[in-house]
Amino acid sequence: MTRRELLQSAVTAALSSLAVGHTQETSMATPDLILSNGHITTLDRGTSEAQAVAIGDGRILRAGSMAEIMPLAGPRTEVIDLQGRRAIPGLNDSHTHLIRGGLYYNMELRWEGVPSLADALRLLKEQAARTPAPQWVRVVGGWSEFQFAERRMPTLAEINAVAPETPVFVLHLYGRALLNRAATRALGFDKNTPNPPGGQIERAANGEPTGLLVAKPSALILYSTLGQAPKLPLEDQANSTRHFMRELNRLGITSVIDAGGGGQNYPEDYAVIQRLHQDRQMTVRVAYNLFAQKAGEELDSFRRWTEMTTPGAGDAQLRMNGGGENLTWSAGDFENFLEPRPEFAPTMERELEPIVELLVEKRWPFRLHATYDESIHRFLTVFERVNGRRPFATRFIIDHAETISEPNIERIKALGGGIAIQHRMAFQGEYFVERYGAKAAEATPPVSKMLTLGVPVGAGTDATRVASYNPWVCLSTG
Repeated sequence: MTRRELLQSAVTAALSSLAVGHTQETSMATPDLILSNGHITTLDRGTSEAQAVAIGDGRILRAGSMAEIMPLAGPRTEVIDLQGRRAIPGLNDSHTHLIRGGLYYNMELRWEGVPSLADALRLLKEQAARTPAPQWVRVVGGWSEFQFAERRMPTLAEINAVAPETPVFVLHLYGRALLNRAATRALGFDKNTPNPPGGQIERAANGEPTGLLVAKPSALILYSTLGQAPKLPLEDQANSTRHFMRELNRLGITSVIDAGGGGQNYPEDYAVIQRLHQDRQMTVRVAYNLFAQKAGEELDSFRRWTEMTTPGAGDAQLRMNGGGENLTWSAGDFENFLEPRPEFAPTMERELEPIVELLVEKRWPFRLHATYDESIHRFLTVFERVNGRRPFATRFIIDHAETISEPNIERIKALGGGIAIQHRMAFQGEYFVERYGAKAAEATPPVSKMLTLGVPVGAGTDATRVASYNPWVCLSTG
């Protein structure tokens, strides 16, 4: 690494350490770097803002006034004049999918912030032209048709016109996907192809697939289809992940909790992040959760994993964090506000309870995807039964909680749990309002109530398949 890159790495690590209020003071070390003449947010309750900060060996040495910090400079200290700008601690995304997202980032076309459908289609045409066979163009998450000036989705005809030969997969929330003709050919879809589990293939009058996949009753069709696209070679997956991490750094993210994800098998799909860690090429600290992949085998998976690893295994840069956000597929309530709330299989509690009991017995923290209050009510009933037999010794997290009620927030608090919320409503709020009304959307999710009741709350993005990885979508409107 060059000296400049080392200093940038030091800033990333040091500003991140400010986020937990650690302002170390020492007279023994000469700073590598001083950020001066700025408005520096410290998150230290005693001194919430400083004019300057001294950084050495990747850690904050001292934060304070210009008069306090500038005399600490040595002959090799680099001083950066912020010219009155704001500097913040590195952000932690408490729920995202960095490991999975990194494997595909270089193959994706991101529509974040694209102002018009015309611009989006132009970018799609350019991406298709430079995508080598047999790879696909993937537009997955971070956009909504309501951001476009035209206020509408692209049509299949428009996608086929700009990308006639390169397979294209456009994911729209948890609701549907649009495939061009090249993609349906690559998949072998024809009028004899049955509907995959969890969804429907839209068909023309002659029975041939149109290219529209509908997530009804679940999102499984979307991700199982996307999973059939070609993967990058290992070396390119590593390069893709490095690019993704640097993009997150650009937006201020220096650490994440990775919530697993569909198609993210352990330990196979963790080889790339482990390699980057060993080669000291990670620019984001990652704590990862293990997500059960195969329906009917979830309990066996967790039994195997509890013999293979433990929470905290690893180091400060990359470590295992616990179980979830999927514990059993029968407990999945993926939000798709284009459709009614999904109903659980009658076996849900019977399948969930032994998994929760195992994790509690092994002292594994765990998290569970839960969009709807009705789902959360049933999950908490299972948690309470397990807690009655074996009191929880570690924290659990309810993820998303868009429609959680006050009584269920209180139940989470009584069990010692927390809630992780995201900015998913920024991408599908219009559909929520259409289905449940504007009044219900005013408190979706009810963050103020969570904080008032004293429940720990973490913010995140849930990127990349629905929402954007850009934390400022949430922070600028929160």
